[in-house]
Amino acid sequence: METTQTSVQDKPQHKGKRYRLDKPELLAPAGNLEKLKFAVHYGADAVYIGGQKYGLRSNADNFSFEEMKEGVEFAAKYGAKVFVATNIYAHEEDLDGIAEYLRNLQDAGIAAIITADPIIVETAKTAAPLIEVHLSTQQSTLNWQAVQFWKEEGLPRVVLGRETSLEEIAEIKKNVDIEIESFVHGAMCSSYSGRCVLSNHFTDRDSNRGGCCQSCRWKYDLFETPSQEQAWVSEEQQADAGEGNPLFRSEDNTFTMGSKDLCMLGSIPDLIEVGIDSFKVEGRMKSIHYVATVVNVYRQAIDSYMADPDNYVLKPEWMEELNKAANRPLNTGFFYDTPDHEDHIYEPEEKAVPYDFAGLVLDYDEQTGMATIQQRNHFKPGTEIELFGPDGTFFTQTVGRIWDEEGNELDAARHPMQRVKFEVERPLRYFDMMRKKNIKK
Repeated sequence: METTQTSVQDKPQHKGKRYRLDKPELLAPAGNLEKLKFAVHYGADAVYIGGQKYGLRSNADNFSFEEMKEGVEFAAKYGAKVFVATNIYAHEEDLDGIAEYLRNLQDAGIAAIITADPIIVETAKTAAPLIEVHLSTQQSTLNWQAVQFWKEEGLPRVVLGRETSLEEIAEIKKNVDIEIESFVHGAMCSSYSGRCVLSNHFTDRDSNRGGCCQSCRWKYDLFETPSQEQAWVSEEQQADAGEGNPLFRSEDNTFTMGSKDLCMLGSIPDLIEVGIDSFKVEGRMKSIHYVATVVNVYRQAIDSYMADPDNYVLKPEWMEELNKAANRPLNTGFFYDTPDHEDHIYEPEEKAVPYDFAGLVLDYDEQTGMATIQQRNHFKPGTEIELFGPDGTFFTQTVGRIWDEEGNELDAARHPMQRVKFEVERPLRYFDMMRKKNIKK
C-alpha cells in the first residue's frame, strides 16, 4: 500500500475551533500504559501521557514509542485519542533530537502534543505536521489577546493557566474562536502556573524540565536569622539553633505550604455553559484506582448534564465516590475567586487514601456466579469490599471462600497479581475493579 507524506502546505491551517463537540472532552492523565487503559475504559475521551523525553513528569513511568502505539490502538477502539506532553522549557542541550522525537510521535499515531516552548511549537509544524499542537498551561495564558496570538500561530487549542477565572474564560470565548482546555480536578501548584524553582534551589532538580521534587509538600520549621543588631543572641545560641533563632516550640507541628486540590465536580453546568471544550484531570503520578474513580465520576456528571440540562442534579454519591480516591482537601481553585490562606494546607498531610485498589476483575462465570480476580492488594475471607465499574455501577459485599486457579482453597489472597476466584453477589465485567477500606494501623 502506498503512503504519502502530508506537507506543511497541504496541512489545514487552523483558524479557530474546528467543530463544536456534542459534549466537552474529558481528558485524563496516564502515567503508564495500564493507567491509560483504565482511563479510557472508565470514560475518558482523550488521555495525555509523557514520553521518555521533554515532559514535566520525569518520575512517572512514561511511555516508549512501542507503548504509545499500543495505547493509541487501545484508545481508538473506544473512540479516544492520545496526547503527549512535551512541555519542558528547553535549554540548548535539550533540543538535540527534538525533530526526530516528534516524527516518532507522529508515526505512533499521537493526536496532539501539549507544549509550552515556542521552539517546540515551530519544530512540530515542519517535523510532524500531522500532529496538533496544544499550548500547555505552562505558558500561563490568562487573557484573550494572548489566546488570539497563539491562534494566529496556527494552534487549535490553548490550555489556560490555572489562575484563570470563569469570568476571564467567558471573555476569552467571547473574543476568540478557539478550543479552550482547563484543569478541573487534581493537584494545584503552590507557585504561579507551576513555575516554581524551590526544587532547583533545594535539590538541583529543575522543576521546568521534569525534575520537581514537590518541595511545597515537605515538612518545614521556621527560623529567624539574627541580624548584627541582635547582639543578645550569642554565637552558642545560634549554633544550637542551626540556621538561626527558632520561631517554634519543640511540641509544635512542622508545617507545609501545599495547595488544596482542585475539584469542579459541583460546577459542571458553569464549566459547560462558559464554553470550556476540554475538562482536564491532573494526575499522571496518581494510582490506577484514583484515575478510574475520578474519570468515572466526571463521565457520569458530564453525560447527565448534557442529556437533560434543565433537570440536572449533582448526585451526592458522585462526591462520595471522589472522596474514596482523594488524599487532600478540595476547593474550586481560581474559578470563582482568588484563593487565600484557607485554600492552603499548613499541616503535614495525611497521605493514606480511604480505599485501596484490591483487585481487577478478569472473568465472571454467569452459571456459577464466580469471579476471577487479579489480586492488587491483600484481602481474605471476611473482608468488606466494593466492586465497581464504568457508568457508576457498584455494590458491596463480604468476601467468602477463596480458591486459587487450581481449585485449592486459600486463607488469603496474599501475592501481588495472583489470580483467585470467589463468589460474587452480582454479575461483573472484565476491567471492573474491587476496592477495600484502608485500615489505619
